Amino acid sequence: MPNSRVPRVREPDVEPCCPPLTERPFTAEEAERSARMFKALGDPVRLRLFTAVASHEGGEACVCDISDVGVSQPTVSHHLKKLREAGLLTSERRGTWVFYRVEPSVLAAMGRLLRADATA
Repeated sequence: MPNSRVPRVREPDVEPCCPPLTERPFTAEEAERSARMFKALGDPVRLRLFTAVASHEGGEACVCDISDVGVSQPTVSHHLKKLREAGLLTSERRGTWVFYRVEPSVLAAMGRLLRADATA
């Protein structure tokens, strides 16, 4: 893998979309945004890919390091695309490899959404 860094294609920053689930009922827009995230994570292969990236040393993973999830490479690419579209992953091409990262803001937004104590 080449060491040269290609500028990261920045995808929109993920902001907390919604208040904690226990704070108040969601608006239609908040429910739609949250549903996209939960739908993306509702697939076992996507959840495995997401956790592989999130837990990978250095906070990012090359697709070559995480593609062993029991499906073909085109299917892995499809699932990674769905995770990017849901705002859960960002990606950066470096030479012939694509690296994926879970931005800290994504994990913070997910944590806030699922927090039981809305006043914390």
